[in-house]
Amino acid sequence: MKTPKEVVLGILQDMGAEDFDEFKCHLQGVLNDFPAIPKCKLENANRLNTVDMMFQTYCVNTVDVTRTVLVNINQNELVKTLLNMPKAAAILAACQGKVKSNFNETFQRVSEGIAKTRNKTPLNQMFTEINITEEGFHEEHEVRQTETASRKPETPEPSIRQEDIFKNPPGRDVPIRVVMTMGVAGIGKTVLTQKFTLDWAEGKANQDIQFTFPLTFRELNVLKDRKFSLVELVHHFYSEIRIAGICRFDEFLVVFIFDGLDECRLPLDFLNTEILTDINESTSVGVLLTNLIRGNLLPSARVWITTRPAAANQIPPEYVDMVTEVRGFTDAQKEEYFRKRFRDEEQASRIISHIKRSRSLYIMCHIPVFCWITATVLEEVVKATEGRDLAKTLTEMYIHFLMVQSEVKKLKYDEGAKTYSHWSPESKETIESLGKLAFEQLQKGNLIFLKSDLKECGIDIKAASVYSGVFTQIFKEESSQVFCFVHLSVQEFLAALHVHRTFTNSGVNLVAEDQTTPRLPKVSREKPKLKHLHQSAVDQALQSPNGHLDLFLRFLLGLSLESNQKHLQGLLTPTGSSSETNKKTVKYIKKKIKKNLVSCSVLLYNTTK
Repeated sequence: MKTPKEVVLGILQDMGAEDFDEFKCHLQGVLNDFPAIPKCKLENANRLNTVDMMFQTYCVNTVDVTRTVLVNINQNELVKTLLNMPKAAAILAACQGKVKSNFNETFQRVSEGIAKTRNKTPLNQMFTEINITEEGFHEEHEVRQTETASRKPETPEPSIRQEDIFKNPPGRDVPIRVVMTMGVAGIGKTVLTQKFTLDWAEGKANQDIQFTFPLTFRELNVLKDRKFSLVELVHHFYSEIRIAGICRFDEFLVVFIFDGLDECRLPLDFLNTEILTDINESTSVGVLLTNLIRGNLLPSARVWITTRPAAANQIPPEYVDMVTEVRGFTDAQKEEYFRKRFRDEEQASRIISHIKRSRSLYIMCHIPVFCWITATVLEEVVKATEGRDLAKTLTEMYIHFLMVQSEVKKLKYDEGAKTYSHWSPESKETIESLGKLAFEQLQKGNLIFLKSDLKECGIDIKAASVYSGVFTQIFKEESSQVFCFVHLSVQEFLAALHVHRTFTNSGVNLVAEDQTTPRLPKVSREKPKLKHLHQSAVDQALQSPNGHLDLFLRFLLGLSLESNQKHLQGLLTPTGSSSETNKKTVKYIKKKIKKNLVSCSVLLYNTTK
């Protein structure tokens, strides 16, 4: 079936030159309640240009306008062509139905962590309500955010449900147009946007909204060097909108969701970017987003942005109407999560009991992605016949996660030993390559990689894919396969593992300004020590404008602990006692605090307690 645009274009192409000119003349006058198209725009316009202008002006009403003009110029035979064409309301409803149907298919079933898996879980079944509170702007680094977010406030703050994110709180009359939702890595920001979209698609909430357009900055980064108008950008991601001929959005209530501002690689210059008001004018994606957020472009649209806290300052506070923070799971919600994850009541109770025995582990489970990693690890622990120590720190849990993936890989693909302590040469080579990729791309700020990036790090794609929980193909952009780690925190952990291994194996400090030698005083001939690596990493993390090395630093410090290194025997070279190194690192961080750079003493506390 032809699209409305194709039908209208076909009608104009069937007209003679004089009839076409008469048709354009009628467009220059007021047609019922429809606006006129200026003569200066139509005078030299060909048939295709005319159709484009009609859809830009009349949107889904273009078919009705065409029908009216054809009647006025006595083109009754051509009017018959439109007899079977639906009215504007029907076109809009059909388009909404297709968009919602696609969202149902996309978000109804999701995979935790692994992007491609046959066994997806229904989102409504696995979704556990997450605490969202209204906050103000602040620039704390992420590790402190992770710590403070898990503490219970003295006075419980009112919680906001994701479906009410644009509703005015009591006492506020000014409409909320732009919302920024902050939260540390893995706290559930993306799942919240997916649930919001699914609830809209299923007709459960926000039915006053005509269209919801969820986009991720990862998707937008790929378009960094291309030009679009706002209409073309929507058409690029949502073909249903293009096919329906919807080229205006000011007639509808639309919501744009931009997930993962901390992953943004587009230039968002709110001070110097030119003002853009025409949704049909092509420019860079960065300029489009800047003007959309500022309200210059499509001021009627609502915008929801999610981000890690340290990247929130990329958008000036004056352009944000409300700031919310995702606080993660309460104690009751943690238990609810694991009972949903493990349907066997006895198994769920054993795992919850395991978690509650370690206070620090239990606290960290307020982060949903950490719950997923914990469940992945503890599922294997519960199955095991021999007892294994329960992970007590963030770094230790990620080590166990890597070990579980290595074990899964061996059970599925390798002959021979099936113990956690054994790292085959192939496993070590793959982990080393993945670590190198993770670190080099983290330094560049890249979270998605092409085949060429993998090849530079010596990664065999088939071998890397064997670690299905660590590395997987996420989507294809034209002919190029694009890859990423299952979660940014996994990339940060592997990057820290690579930096630690490189230093202990060769003495090379990859985070020093001069990467060929450790950062030492010129007069010193002292052998490189772990404290120098830590100090360099602290310096780099503090210099990061968006805090993208905070969690990396936390993992790096955690890997210095003997208790963590013992789990990686055969993969890591032991560094010996770390107590003295930790004391010196604490002293170094306190020195930085005195310089008012950032209060981050919680870093070492969290990794050494």
